[in-house]
Amino acid sequence: MTQRTGTTATTRRLAAVAAALMAATLVAGCDDEANPEAAPPPPDPKQELLAAVPGEQDPAFRFTTSDSSGDVSGVVDPANRGMDIDTVTKDKDFTLEMSFRMVESRTWMKVNFKGAKDIQKLMKLPTKWMELDPAKIEGPDSLPTYEGTDPGNADAIIRAATDVQAGEPGTYTGVVDLSAVPELADALAALGDADGQLPLSAVVGADGNLSSLTLEIPAAGKKKASEYVVEYFDFGTAPAVVAFTEEQAQSAPSAAYDMLND
Repeated sequence: MTQRTGTTATTRRLAAVAAALMAATLVAGCDDEANPEAAPPPPDPKQELLAAVPGEQDPAFRFTTSDSSGDVSGVVDPANRGMDIDTVTKDKDFTLEMSFRMVESRTWMKVNFKGAKDIQKLMKLPTKWMELDPAKIEGPDSLPTYEGTDPGNADAIIRAATDVQAGEPGTYTGVVDLSAVPELADALAALGDADGQLPLSAVVGADGNLSSLTLEIPAAGKKKASEYVVEYFDFGTAPAVVAFTEEQAQSAPSAAYDMLND
């Protein structure tokens, strides 16, 4: 008698295959439990800080830098490759307020002298914005231009830091060894003759952006201990930095170049 393979046999065969697959799955599951995936490495605080430094992808924001010589403030607008800078210099006889606007390769300047004497008039300097001609500037460092999104050099300072540690959420500490990175001292006039290891502290805001960085500068000779502080804030709410129109600015007169080239 010929035996036929019917529904029952087919069912049993499928059940056997299913059982084999189930067994293989269970074995694989046991292996997974016995060999769990390696946990991801803990975050590197230094890399977290570097990632928080403003970049070209960020919206316009405000900044301030301060040290023993004074304060500098302004706005950085990465989208327009623009920057505003405001400085205040105080002398016993006057206060000089200087503002610069840089949009790509163009630079404007505005000067305001305050004091007992009308220095502005004596120097024949206009009170409105003046566009500067780079060809008439003698020193390359005399004319500020747009140089990126980190006017406080936070990136260079963090890269030079060692023993960077994360504290309370958003806070970091570290040490900057100037002897290992002498060019950093040259780049930051605030450091002066400082040497050795300088304590560093930084704060990253809830938006993931670096909000402040502080370097403790020790006393040296007659120079008192001080701080170099960088602050970045108002991301996305700071005004755009755009080129002035001909109605808003004039060409700089010779007196402006005399002041800059002095």
